[in-house]
Amino acid sequence: MATTRQVTAGVLVAVLGLGAGWSVLDALDLVPGVLTLAPVPPAAEPFPTAPGAVVVPEPEQVVADLDPDALVPDAATVSAWAQSLVSDSRMGDSTSVVVSDALTGEVLVDLDGSVPQVPASTAKLLTTMAALSALGPDRTLPTTVVQAAPGELVLVGGGDMMLAPGAGDPDAVVGHAGLGDLADQVAAALAEEGRDEVTLAVDDTLFSGPSIHPDWVASDVAHGYVAAVTPLAVEIAKTDPEEAYPPRYPDPTGNATGIFIDLLAERGISVTGSVQVAAAPEGATEIGRVESAPIAEIVHHVLLVSENTIAEVLGRLVAVERGLPGSFTGAGTAVLAQLAFDGLPVAGATLADCSGLAATSSIPADLLVEAVRFASEQPSLRAVLTYLPIGGLVGTLNDRFTSGPGEGTVRAKTGSLPGVTSLAGTVQTVDGRLLAFAVLADDTPSGGQWGPRAAIDAFVQKLAGCGCTEAAA
Repeated sequence: MATTRQVTAGVLVAVLGLGAGWSVLDALDLVPGVLTLAPVPPAAEPFPTAPGAVVVPEPEQVVADLDPDALVPDAATVSAWAQSLVSDSRMGDSTSVVVSDALTGEVLVDLDGSVPQVPASTAKLLTTMAALSALGPDRTLPTTVVQAAPGELVLVGGGDMMLAPGAGDPDAVVGHAGLGDLADQVAAALAEEGRDEVTLAVDDTLFSGPSIHPDWVASDVAHGYVAAVTPLAVEIAKTDPEEAYPPRYPDPTGNATGIFIDLLAERGISVTGSVQVAAAPEGATEIGRVESAPIAEIVHHVLLVSENTIAEVLGRLVAVERGLPGSFTGAGTAVLAQLAFDGLPVAGATLADCSGLAATSSIPADLLVEAVRFASEQPSLRAVLTYLPIGGLVGTLNDRFTSGPGEGTVRAKTGSLPGVTSLAGTVQTVDGRLLAFAVLADDTPSGGQWGPRAAIDAFVQKLAGCGCTEAAA
């Protein structure tokens, strides 16, 4: 029988043997441990410096601020030029002129500036300012499809009349959102349900009242200068999207709905029965959504090309935002109410529509000038001025001020109706002084726009080239 000493010695030998074996296994990296026969790894790269810890240089200003010491034109000289414009036979018998220093608000000329006159498309200055203020520059307009019950769809117009008939283009304003993309989403949602047959209703209740203004000239509608105003349309209801003013589909919402039904059919979804017009029920499940370009980009498009239909849409959206009906009456009231809320003096102004196409609107020239000055002082509204057509370069002024001091220095909104010619915006003088101006003439002689436009442009060219300080005058 082994003694205690013998057992202890045997255990010790076994443990030592096990320890030696474990060390060998550790060195071969076959068991956990600190030993290894592997080569020594290279030293680690230094820990990278966090980008946020890098000192960023101050941004370099590309465009200089207006020089407050730039010379202000002599009021007497500018007033004499304005008097000559008003008395010019090409302007007719009803012309108002207001010019002010955009920086200080000093009025250099005021000839009947408080007298309301037909503004034509210069009314879009007020509409777009109200839209940016009430809706914000980043707001988008949704077009959605909801499922009221299994297999019962409702196409809901959210105010986007610029939908693409297929895929949307994220770099575009007209066609930013696409009905094809919406159909893709809806078809995918229905496929998950194993459904290939649905009914369809359309909800166009966002807007109300007449879609064609009773004061619009019938030929303007027939010639495609404007479309019926609805909350849902493809490519502003143009029958030929490549043309600036083609005939428009008389029922923009119906046309868009028909295109959507065809798109669903291409994706294996058939719409049965007739399409009903009805408000989407509360609590319906959304199964598709596309969004328009932001309001700021829409405003840019409206001002640049003087887009009448979308100006009307913006006015109605302002009305809805302020809790008023999305109608012509509601829109005109809401735009002026928003501007008054923002602090502009709107007394004497009436807006029969928001595009200026109706000759029954009336706006004082001094309100337009004050609106321009106000926008220049408000970062959220300054885009209205930067989006305006530029003399000799872009938009509706691309073929005016093509030479002389006004080229590239005039930013203004044009206005044209039979017997009405207007221009309102800003001009920078050769001395670097920014002026706000408005010229409204609503009783011009027969013969079209060329005469009064030439007279107005000559006046604004004088402002642009003015080195007419009091000392020089």
